[in-house]
Amino acid sequence: MRYPPFIENDFDFPLFHRVRMHFPHRGLPDPVGELRRVLREALPEAGIRSGDRVGIGVGSRGIRHLPAFVREICRVLREQGAQPVILPAMGSHGGATAEGQTAVLRRLGVSEESCGAPVVSSLAVRQVGTVFGEVPLYYSEDALALDHAIALNRIKPHTKFRGPAESGILKMLCVGLGKHEGALAFHRFAMKHGFFPLLREMGTALAQAANFRFGIAVVEDAYDEPARIEAVFAARLLREEARLNALANELIPRLPFRTLDVLVIGRIGKDLSGAGMDPNVTGRAFDLMESDFSDILRVTRIAVLGLSPATGGNAIGLGNADFITEAVFRAMDYEATVMNALTSLSLRKAFLPVRLPDDRKAIQACFTTLGPVPPEAVRAVILRDTLHLGEWRASAALAAELAALPHAEILEAAPLSFDGEGRLLLD
Repeated sequence: MRYPPFIENDFDFPLFHRVRMHFPHRGLPDPVGELRRVLREALPEAGIRSGDRVGIGVGSRGIRHLPAFVREICRVLREQGAQPVILPAMGSHGGATAEGQTAVLRRLGVSEESCGAPVVSSLAVRQVGTVFGEVPLYYSEDALALDHAIALNRIKPHTKFRGPAESGILKMLCVGLGKHEGALAFHRFAMKHGFFPLLREMGTALAQAANFRFGIAVVEDAYDEPARIEAVFAARLLREEARLNALANELIPRLPFRTLDVLVIGRIGKDLSGAGMDPNVTGRAFDLMESDFSDILRVTRIAVLGLSPATGGNAIGLGNADFITEAVFRAMDYEATVMNALTSLSLRKAFLPVRLPDDRKAIQACFTTLGPVPPEAVRAVILRDTLHLGEWRASAALAAELAALPHAEILEAAPLSFDGEGRLLLD
């Protein structure tokens, strides 16, 4: 393919500093031990006894130590004489197929072999009620066939809306354990009732109507380490999740800028953010009824260079970029991406941006489509992904601003390096 001269020709990028952020460390010294303590205290209150069969809802979100957490939940349940069963709780992810959702868990390190409990996966649901007089409440048939259901999920800011409770146990009930039908109902009717009002009504109603007992809520710090682990019971789900959501909003790392010319993201994926790349970091969200995240950050050009291995080809979120690489396009599972977009009514997130052959040209296009801005004046940041903000690169134009921040350490400056195939070398 032929490109305009300003893309084809050599381009002199500015120097980029490596930046290390010194966020507060809030990680628990023994997160698996803390989960064990929380679970042992919660089981008697939940009425889970020897011989009971207990479903464990496990989603596709990135949680540090997820395989170890699921293994420990299964182990503690077996210690109590209960029989654990792992249930994929992820709406339409995995291409909205039972096999695909089992595969998602396996890629995340959760399987019968690793956890010592069967993984029971189907999309069958039963309607257990309604809210707002018209919104059906769906709940997993596999979960209802058991004596109890619990869930493991991270509490974190949502990527579509803002509210007292966002992405957590309530959402896992509506969308995760509601399977594909529940995910469709939630996203469709949110267009009418609003995301948080519907989440509140559906989640609290499902917590009472089904056999859900409690959720294990995990809040992570800025380094993606568990900072708080709590059991959140059905009877007080909304109040407790709102408290933990406030903590999650306090701890989430963000870039220390209000405006950028260029943001380069090394990889996106469902394991990194429900939106592929987190608008709480990028400031970008365009779909219907989505909250405005642009007060966090305004970016003129965004390039995405790759997909994470664990996303399984689901490239949801690429539509919020301006440029992608040929590697992103070829790694994308179009069917899985479109299924996610249609279910969540986030069509823009599956749009195809301008596609360029390699990292060098994608980054160069970000610079050369800004207008008459000299490269040395461009405010640019390069991230590995939007989940890990402990270290990244910043162009020389941001050096003075960063030097004034007490929690930012500016390290060596160097030119951008690319291999023979135009791939950016970050290490």
